[in-house]
Amino acid sequence: MTKVYGTGDAAVRALGGVDIAFAAGRFTAIMGPSGSGKSTLMHCLAGLDSVTGGEVYIGDTEITKLNDRQLTGLRRERVGFIFQAFNLLPTLTAEQNILLPLDIAGLQPDRELFDLVVDTVGLRPRLKHRPSELSGGQQQRVAVARALIGKPLVIFADEPTGNLDSRSGAEVLSFLRRSVRELGQTIVMVTHDPVAASYADRVVFLRDGLLVTELYRPTPQSVLDTLVKLEA
Repeated sequence: MTKVYGTGDAAVRALGGVDIAFAAGRFTAIMGPSGSGKSTLMHCLAGLDSVTGGEVYIGDTEITKLNDRQLTGLRRERVGFIFQAFNLLPTLTAEQNILLPLDIAGLQPDRELFDLVVDTVGLRPRLKHRPSELSGGQQQRVAVARALIGKPLVIFADEPTGNLDSRSGAEVLSFLRRSVRELGQTIVMVTHDPVAASYADRVVFLRDGLLVTELYRPTPQSVLDTLVKLEA
């Protein structure tokens, strides 16, 4: 897959030919120096940005052949998103924010799954609270639950702990880890934090728009050592 922004002398090659697969039921982190193309890669994988060349599949669907309406439907039905900024509606309770994607799609929630997700992320006592009444970590857990409730094939997480303190970040990462282990969820996360990446099963590293190496069973130190080598 390639991605080029602009044309002619102003062209910027954000992805220079990336060939990669993400295993179902696994937690993968994407890392690399600033400007390496990691956010561009995730946006292309999720259908939030078009590719210049190559193909992207989610499951058995080639999303690079879909039109805007089809892409919108695919993202609603098969993809979950967790963003750094939480993106919760302030007038809704935690429960209403979790169920919002289903309400928009006109679908009834699977109450058994709802109970499982709420208990997995530890939100049972906070369901009637609005975002302003929740800590940052609790708000991000609401965002995680919202992403899980639609039973997506894959969840894309963009710096999901970037606005959190270390304790809240560890809580959210633990919940993501648990959703992979207990719910069989597939997660692809962009992060700059070696500690966050260590929660993943696998870390892939980009530099200058190219996939350069990967780690399995990462530790914070092994991730940090790899990043230092890439930036040397």
